[in-house]
Amino acid sequence: MEHVRDVSELPKAHLHLHFTGSMRSATLLELADKYGVRLPEALTDALTSGEPPKLRATDERGWFRFQRLYDAARSCLREPEDIQRLVREAAEEDRRDGSGWLEIQVDPTSYAPRLGGLIPALEVILDAVETAGRETGIGMRVLVAANRMKHPLDARTLARLAVRYADRGVVGFGLSNDERRGMARDFDRAFAIAREGGLLSAPHGGELTGPASVRDCLDDLHASRIGHGVRAAEDPRLLKRLADRQITCEVCPASNVALGVYEKPEDVPLRKLFEAGVPLALGADDPLLFGSRLAAQYEIARQYHAFTDAELAELARQSVRGSAAPEGVRAKLLAGIDDWLAS
Repeated sequence: MEHVRDVSELPKAHLHLHFTGSMRSATLLELADKYGVRLPEALTDALTSGEPPKLRATDERGWFRFQRLYDAARSCLREPEDIQRLVREAAEEDRRDGSGWLEIQVDPTSYAPRLGGLIPALEVILDAVETAGRETGIGMRVLVAANRMKHPLDARTLARLAVRYADRGVVGFGLSNDERRGMARDFDRAFAIAREGGLLSAPHGGELTGPASVRDCLDDLHASRIGHGVRAAEDPRLLKRLADRQITCEVCPASNVALGVYEKPEDVPLRKLFEAGVPLALGADDPLLFGSRLAAQYEIARQYHAFTDAELAELARQSVRGSAAPEGVRAKLLAGIDDWLAS
């Protein structure tokens, strides 16, 4: 019988974690009480019970409901110390799950009104990331993400801002929210600005819509990583393209099930993507709403897709290779993965 190793001790990189969605349930309840925010009943019930809210975002009404819960949580982040607490706790949770490198994704526009503007908001976030990384020992950087629901000119502003802070901890540029809105090509100039400034391109695609959205991310935004990308499994030629170009897909199994992209954990096409040679980086997406963090995604691969420890180790390696971590950090994490497998 194979020795079953603890996945929380497996060194790994975490490349798909949203800022507000990384918050601890207890922290949100405390902040809501502090600021007198009345959270939606579905959210408070979930936070107090420990069970994630019932969500289904495969139709626009369901996505609106998901966004409403997310926006309610974000409204409780009002002061620099709230940002600092969220980032520190996210780093602590990731370290507990074996992550040695975390790229947290944020749209600073969301926090700008309460933090004195767009530049001060990003500086507060970057300072918090630098402090949390130093105090917890985890490598931590920021991926600035534009919002598909907003005008492409807003995305260009964010891209220029992200490039300006590339030497302060910004490593990539993303595009989030409902991929059924806003064509990828509408944001091509923003992504060109980011790439020309040395940032990696990591837009969301292939989650709520099919393989076409992944192709659009590749063709129009020259993606070096795809946020989610699971629907690429429906197109063999696209799978081959991703594998040939070694484009990492940031797959979030618990999120896919919670939002109704797939009915059950075993329906998420992890095995198909993996065996096609597509690099994968498992991610927790929004633990606050989906109820599980990074190590749990590896447990899903083990329990529902029969990934062996050797295959889990390879998933961890792929997450490290797909990251923006410097070579020294990569080498340390990869050596740790080998040690885990040898234990």
